This record gives sequence, C-alpha cells and structure tokens, in this order.
Amino acid sequence: MTARRLLALLLLAATTAAAQDSAQDYEKKIRDQAKQVLHQCTEALGGQSFFAIRNRVEEGMMFSFYREEMNGLDHAIIHVAYDTDPTPGKLSVRERESFGRPNKKKEEFGADLFTRTEGYEITWRGARPLNKRTFDRYQDSTLHDFFYILLQRYHEPGMIFECSKSDLVDNRPADIVDITDPENRVTSVYIDRFNHLPLRQVYRRRNEVTNDINEEVTIFAKYRDVGGGVMWPFEITRTRDGERVLQKFTTSVKINQDLPESLFTLPSGIDILKPY
Repeated sequence: MTARRLLALLLLAATTAAAQDSAQDYEKKIRDQAKQVLHQCTEALGGQSFFAIRNRVEEGMMFSFYREEMNGLDHAIIHVAYDTDPTPGKLSVRERESFGRPNKKKEEFGADLFTRTEGYEITWRGARPLNKRTFDRYQDSTLHDFFYILLQRYHEPGMIFECSKSDLVDNRPADIVDITDPENRVTSVYIDRFNHLPLRQVYRRRNEVTNDINEEVTIFAKYRDVGGGVMWPFEITRTRDGERVLQKFTTSVKINQDLPESLFTLPSGIDILKPY
C-alpha cells in the first residue's frame, strides 16, 4: 500500500468517526432538550400530584361533527380509571362515557364503555359490541394521547423523546417534542414556551380503509387547577385531515375519586346485542 493511499484511508476513517461523533452528539442534544422541556411541562401540570392521578371524572358538553356539520350534541360524564401497573404498548385504562340530561339525578340514557380489550354501546336495549375498527381507532388515539403517554407510557421501554424544532401556536412560541413509540409511530406535542403547558398534539395514522395517512390534530385550551395543583384542559378540539370531528367543553374535573368497579363492567344479565 502506497503512502498516499494509506493517508487517504486514514483521512476517510477520521472523517467517518467525526461524523459519527457529531451525529451522536446531536442525538444526545435533542434528547436532553426534550427531557428538559418535558420536565418543565410535567411540573406545570402539577408535578408529582399529576403523576399520582389514578382516575378522573369529567363533566361537560361533547359535540361531534361530520364534514364540519354538527351531527351530535350530548351532556357527558366521563369516568376514566388508569391501571396502576400499565402493560407496555397495551391499553392500560378503562373508560365509561355516560350521556344524559344535566340534571341533579345525573340520569344516564346511554353510555359507551371501553375496557382494555373491547368496547360497548349501552342503551336500554342492551349492550352492543363496538366493531373492531371503531375500537381499534379508540385504542390507537388513546395510546398516542399526550396525557395518557405521560401517565402510563412515559417510562415504557423503547419510547424516544426528541426536541429539535419550534413553532408558533396562536402566536405563542412553542417547543415541539416528537415522541416515538417502540412501533415507530410518532406523536408531536407543541408545548408553550412561557407557561410550559401543552397547546397541541399531532398524530398521523394510516387509514384502515383507504390506506392513506390521516393527520389527527388535538388542541388543548383553558387549563384550570382541578385539585392539588394539577392542571387540566377544559376545552379540547380535534380535527382529522383539517376537518373538525370533536369538541369538548368541560365544566368540572375531579381526580382520584372512589369509583365503583361496576362503572367499568357490564351489568349482570344485560342483553348482548349483535354488532352493527
């Protein structure tokens, strides 16, 4: 081997090593930045009191939309119970959305029940299992909801948090944290640089019918203290590919209530109806 060729190989090796070091340094930098931004965010949300949330009860109005036209309006009471020992990558929460009139009796005229593995629409006729596509969409949205990620997936093996970008959300500067799960699905969260509260999240999923990529954007607003310094958004708007699909206006949120197990199970003897 000539001296000139040996020198070229040494220079190439040095350049490659420098590039690798530079890439590693950059990766460490954006992960350290994400760690700092998320620490500020969780502190703003309530710190240890936020992480101590085991259940919550929300009450308010829910509006659903189809092609920007309102096609549903309900007074809702939402009960959510988080598992104390979440299973990585699996749904570790149960939820009951009760619909009815906003009167003193809190009468339930219908409900949607989501367990860890299935969902039901409950009416006076009985319990109708939700079709697989509907439940899968609920599961996917929940697993990639930023608040769920903080409470149940933050320490899950294989989760990657990176912060390399910023943007303006309603004229407020925001740091963007990209959260990649073990299945390489990314949720991007926009966190207010001043008060450190989440402003928006963006999640892209593949449409199970058209195979296109759908962009789901959730906007969080009007945070209030719901006890112990825990901050929770009282207004949520969700769009899908630019079209509004859901708005929720919350009037009250209570955390760590004494919730009976019966809320999250089907009543004994209830008729099980055929799925749609």
